[in-house]
Amino acid sequence: MSLSTDNLRCFAEAARLLNFRAAARAVALSPAALGQRIRQIEDELGVRLFHRTTRAVVLTEAGLNLLPYVDRALAAVEDCRRVSRGELGPSPMELVLGTRHELGLSYIVPMIDSLERQQPGLTLHVYFGSGPDLVMRVRSLAIDCAVTSSRITDPKLDDLRLHDERYTFVGSPELVRRLPLRSARDARHHTLFDVTEDLPLFRYLRDAPGGIDSREFSRVIRLGTIAAIRQQVLRGRGVAVLPEYFIARDLQAGRLVSLLPRVRLIADFFRLIFRVDDPRRGVYTRLADSFRARPLR
Repeated sequence: MSLSTDNLRCFAEAARLLNFRAAARAVALSPAALGQRIRQIEDELGVRLFHRTTRAVVLTEAGLNLLPYVDRALAAVEDCRRVSRGELGPSPMELVLGTRHELGLSYIVPMIDSLERQQPGLTLHVYFGSGPDLVMRVRSLAIDCAVTSSRITDPKLDDLRLHDERYTFVGSPELVRRLPLRSARDARHHTLFDVTEDLPLFRYLRDAPGGIDSREFSRVIRLGTIAAIRQQVLRGRGVAVLPEYFIARDLQAGRLVSLLPRVRLIADFFRLIFRVDDPRRGVYTRLADSFRARPLR
């Protein structure tokens, strides 16, 4: 059943005026045509909306109950017209943005207020996860978009490039003074910390010209997050490849030192990923512009 907007407007005027002749003039119809519109609604709903006598027109209980809903429906139709003409401004929109825990806390969460001011009507929620988890959730519509450095080959996903992500192979000064690490041969004296087996950060060193293989190390321990890796490396428990933005202050303060400085590690970049068929590409483009305008931290 589809109720005509014109018919609903006829009912609203008749209910407001309780005079079919006056209501007909208000909607530019003849009294007979207005009566026909009212009968169409009554037939579609299966209820009487008015009691009519020669002296008066009175709403039935069903008509009285229906009236506020008709008023809301007509107001919504008018809002549709106004928003299509740009008179109501941006419509409310909620997005769930996925990110890694560390990047989310240091970079994205502090930007939420600014991002929402730049896009009026936007409410931004944050989901924390790992690279593969973020990609899977965007693909399955569990979240709307994500900031990740995971490489995207899925044809169902699109991405916008944000910031370059550079990496450094690091250890604590005390550890490398005691156990120097100048070549692959020295790696056998060290523990390597990494994130996951399927997406190791060490690949940025391993695959670089002059890089070394993780099998050269005495052991590899995977901790799942770069925050946990940084903590262990600062404590002198081992070495690791970590994002430069995440350890920049440690390097400047001398709490960490760069290892194998002649090897230039492979770089990557952060991407804002979303589904190819998502109609909100314009929203994501504006988000990406905002992210590019603010340096990583």
